[in-house]
Amino acid sequence: MASSGFSQRYENLLLYIVFAGAAAIFGFCCWVLNIGYGIIFQDSGYEAVTPWRWIASTVSPVLLASVAFHRKSLNTSGAFSALFVGFLMISANICFATSLIVFFFTASSATKFRGSKKRSFEENFKEGGQRNWVQVVCNGGVASEISLMYLIDIGMKEFPVDFVNHYQASWMSTAVLGALACSCGDTFASEFGTVIGSGQPRLITTLRKVPRGTNGAISFVGLLCSALGGLIIGVTYYLTLLLTINQRKLQESPVQWPVIIVGLVCGFGGSFLDSLLGATVQYSGYDQERNIIVEHSAPNVQHINGRQLLNNHAINLLSSLLTAAFSSIFSYHLWSYLT
Repeated sequence: MASSGFSQRYENLLLYIVFAGAAAIFGFCCWVLNIGYGIIFQDSGYEAVTPWRWIASTVSPVLLASVAFHRKSLNTSGAFSALFVGFLMISANICFATSLIVFFFTASSATKFRGSKKRSFEENFKEGGQRNWVQVVCNGGVASEISLMYLIDIGMKEFPVDFVNHYQASWMSTAVLGALACSCGDTFASEFGTVIGSGQPRLITTLRKVPRGTNGAISFVGLLCSALGGLIIGVTYYLTLLLTINQRKLQESPVQWPVIIVGLVCGFGGSFLDSLLGATVQYSGYDQERNIIVEHSAPNVQHINGRQLLNNHAINLLSSLLTAAFSSIFSYHLWSYLT
């Protein structure tokens, strides 16, 4: 037993070293490209990023992935994919970085909340969550892809939301905000909403009562939790804006507090959309032998709702993508109305 424990610790140490090595090599290559680009296109006004920001962008994802792996919030593939998701978002914009970090820690805590109760009705329940690369990509892929576009088009800079003077940066920033708020809201709704309260949830399409864990089921508590998740991301983004943008630029820019509203709306709306998709294009059935909810048909499974077209990962990805697009459009009209 002692030998087995030592072997496990040794394997974990090797993985941490691999995480750090992979991130260091990737970050160094990006920094060299950054310097080279600045030399080649020095007349274009391009500003090379400082080494300290590159170091922070490289070290932070390693620490987050290592903590998540140690706490069993991510498995090995999930930790490696989180390195690149984290690098892109932390490099692009500090507001993206803090929102991602808050989402990571709150979502991890939500996943572990009343795990024994979730085990009783979830088919794919894993202790601590142990998310793999597919789950990381489907929850953070849209935000990281937009962050990459932000890096290419805007660079490593923070701007206030201002659709007049910083049009492209504002569109992409609010899209990232919406994608993260959607993921956080949906996580809160599914992880807290399913285990708080004693009543049965109702199917979003017909409002009939269904077992806990059914795809597309909603409850009053779950809806409140989804709004709370989005609100947390919105508040985080807003506070980071106040801390990273100088006061003169903030005074010259439109009000920034509406990002809190955007976060709340996208958290609630994204989770609502996820439930609507789950009720229609995702299969839910009740396994009468194991007394759990499953996502596939079988002789002993009683169909509850939905067609077997998409799985949970695909729905998360689609919801995040659509909410990101909605977030930018909603933000544009919201700021136009307020200013």
